[in-house]
Amino acid sequence: MPPVILAHGALGIFDEVIFIGVVLIFGGMMAYAWWRSRNAPVEVEGEDSPEQPPVENPESAQNPDHFRLE
Repeated sequence: MPPVILAHGALGIFDEVIFIGVVLIFGGMMAYAWWRSRNAPVEVEGEDSPEQPPVENPESAQNPDHFRLE
C-alpha cells in the first residue's frame, strides 16, 4: 500500500487523487473569482445616488407603534 500523505488512506491511492482534485478545483474557482473581481469596474458608493437627508415624519411621533429613540 502506498504511503498516506494527505488523506486518511481508506481508498488507497484514490483518496489522494480525490483530495488533490478537490483542492485543484477549489483553487481554480478561487483564482477565477479573483480574476473576475480584479477586472470588474469599481463601484463607488455615493457617486450615482443622490444624497438624501433623513426624513423627519411628525406623524410617526403620534403613532404609538413608532417612536423616536433618544
